[in-house]
Amino acid sequence: MQFVYPAKFEKDPDGGILVTFPDVPEAITGGQDRKEARAMAEDALAVALLARVQDDEPLPAPSPLQDGLEAIAVPASVAAKLALIALWRRSGLSKSALARKLGVDEKVVRRMLDPDHKTSLSRLERAIQALGGRLVISTLEDHAETA
Repeated sequence: MQFVYPAKFEKDPDGGILVTFPDVPEAITGGQDRKEARAMAEDALAVALLARVQDDEPLPAPSPLQDGLEAIAVPASVAAKLALIALWRRSGLSKSALARKLGVDEKVVRRMLDPDHKTSLSRLERAIQALGGRLVISTLEDHAETA
């Protein structure tokens, strides 16, 4: 699972730069310049995907990057949280069963699966591994063009 989505950066008629996501239409943001718009886009994407999880909605698969669009990734901690939730949902395990697998109290697992709760990357990685996954971190280089 990768949480890198194509985004469209365009001049906003009201000033600045408007950013939209074809795959996540509710994630709309902008900024006064490209740097600010990009930072806001990462945040808007993370908030929109976490809201989908909170509302028990499926996460959209990112479409291929096309000309005129830029790749935007959610922060690593958000990507790990989203990956854990997706793996747990597919596993069919109860929260209690996952807690037993991890050797922790069920309250810990509830917090780990709560989109609003901050969880350490190492704890998320351990839970992902317990569900048969592997957390892999990669980098994206910014090759942003001016809008």
